[in-house]
Amino acid sequence: MNNLSDSTLEKPAGTQQAGACLQKVFDPLRKKEVPLTPEEQVRQWCISELLAKAAGVPMHLMMSEVGFRYGGKQYRADILVYDRSARPLALVECKRPDVVLSARVAEQALRYNAVLDIDFVILTNGFATKVFCRNGESFQSCPELPRYEEMLSRASK
Repeated sequence: MNNLSDSTLEKPAGTQQAGACLQKVFDPLRKKEVPLTPEEQVRQWCISELLAKAAGVPMHLMMSEVGFRYGGKQYRADILVYDRSARPLALVECKRPDVVLSARVAEQALRYNAVLDIDFVILTNGFATKVFCRNGESFQSCPELPRYEEMLSRASK
């Protein structure tokens, strides 16, 4: 298991200030170019470095910008990680580098569990990453991001 505590994460390369999104970046999950906003830069770092490289999540078992309905409203998950049966396993909420990963951010992501029935919630702004693991009907803070195989073995489904 890789130790991915807040202190070991590096800033996404070339993080830009808000408003400087003239460039585009290729999203390998959506298979298209998208505007390179600060949040998008964090999302792309998370896909390639945190999830694929560090946690070993296969690219074909991730999707970005996944829409769903909750309480009559339309919402969007930044990244969903799926198990091998195509069931949602983890939700990743990406924020701009200047957004603090507060309790409010965590509550937003944890609320999505009512629809998605996930086992892991990952919050990141590129500087800090927080991981929450299902413990029965609730979630608890995890000290590090588990590898994909460990996520599968710990899943409640």
